[in-house]
Amino acid sequence: MDAGPKVSQQNISQSMTLPPPACLLPIVHPGTMCYPDSDHEALLLRLNQELLRATENQESLPNPSIHISLRLSTQHNLKKEGQYLNQLKTKFHEDIQSTLNNGKPVVGRLALYVMALKSSCHDLSSVFLLTGEKSEPVLTHLKKQMELEKEYMAFSHRPLTNYYQYSLGILALCLSGVRVSSHISHKLIHAALHTHFKHGDSVSVDTLAMAGMALQCLKDAATPVKNKEELDKALATIKQKIVDSQRADGHLGNEFSTGLAVQALLAMGSNVDECATPVKALWSDARNGSYHNAMAISQILPALQQRSYLHLKNKECLNEDDTLILDAVPVVLPSVSTVRVQVALEVVKADGTSFNYQINVPSGSSLLESLVLLQQQQADFKFEKEDSLWGPFLSEVNGEQARQTDRRYWHIASDGQGLTQGIKDYKIEAAQKITIKNTGY
Repeated sequence: MDAGPKVSQQNISQSMTLPPPACLLPIVHPGTMCYPDSDHEALLLRLNQELLRATENQESLPNPSIHISLRLSTQHNLKKEGQYLNQLKTKFHEDIQSTLNNGKPVVGRLALYVMALKSSCHDLSSVFLLTGEKSEPVLTHLKKQMELEKEYMAFSHRPLTNYYQYSLGILALCLSGVRVSSHISHKLIHAALHTHFKHGDSVSVDTLAMAGMALQCLKDAATPVKNKEELDKALATIKQKIVDSQRADGHLGNEFSTGLAVQALLAMGSNVDECATPVKALWSDARNGSYHNAMAISQILPALQQRSYLHLKNKECLNEDDTLILDAVPVVLPSVSTVRVQVALEVVKADGTSFNYQINVPSGSSLLESLVLLQQQQADFKFEKEDSLWGPFLSEVNGEQARQTDRRYWHIASDGQGLTQGIKDYKIEAAQKITIKNTGY
């Protein structure tokens, strides 16, 4: 899912306003800091540099989320940011145009593209997409995509893509000053009030966060909705569910949804300062080097600077810092581990049929590398992958597809525990059983 939530890797008339949750309001005495200023500054600098370095990756499409995060940051390298914007306006633009011409849904990625342009104060009325022989402004295409989503929901009771991308579409239109139809906003409000933000059996915290920011933007802009009390109720419900998702280690949902969740709470008015438990968890992750994926960094960096996507609404690109530089990276030759670990792999198809394999891989191999090795050694194991903004994901295993259009995906678990990282990021450090199951949602 290009712009969707991670999948192991999405009529009440009385107004209800919940107070900010106590667990997110630590008592901080004047002058008290949870971390030394120098610690904050060093971590933020490192994250900014890692994101900036990601803009030099020519192996994959430029990622609008990376650009948005760099533009929301307080530290800039204006030359490199400008170069990356040009890549988005060519390579990413062409990819969206191709997707539109193939008749495939593209609302999430299109919304992020609009937000990336907005983050650089680009004139959105000057950006056009060509479909067939017709050229129309990018915002016109986004409005049309949202209408397609809404029409699909009329008979299927779910979006054409998912509620994460649907929320992104509303957010991008709202941030761009485009009035969002009350029919479109009502469907998101209704979904929030009726617990539709799920992926499998669990609540999608990513979707809650994106929906919260989208609805808060509508509220802040005084956008007409069918029922203002329902909007307030939906926002209060979303806020409480995000708070309820907090784990013992402080993460909201998991370590890869906490960044967006903190952004949403900030946007919705909660006092989530640097001493709040979820923010402490993010700082801890950053200090420990937990985030290697640029998409993940792009979501936590704004949160660590007390910012959210709603800050794009009134962004002015004036008198910006231009001090961010990249240090030379020492060349480290890749080393192959001599320690090998055994991986038992089970593939479960949609009809319940299962296939079992055994393979020994070098310790530290990614799951993707392990699957490639297995495919080379076992003639009866085949897989296909597709690229997304989060990196590659499984699209086909042993001849069977799990497509988003069919509301299916390959759920991946290690020893029964669903993975929160993608196949390129997850490392095999010890013997384990990997289960890949064709799953509906």
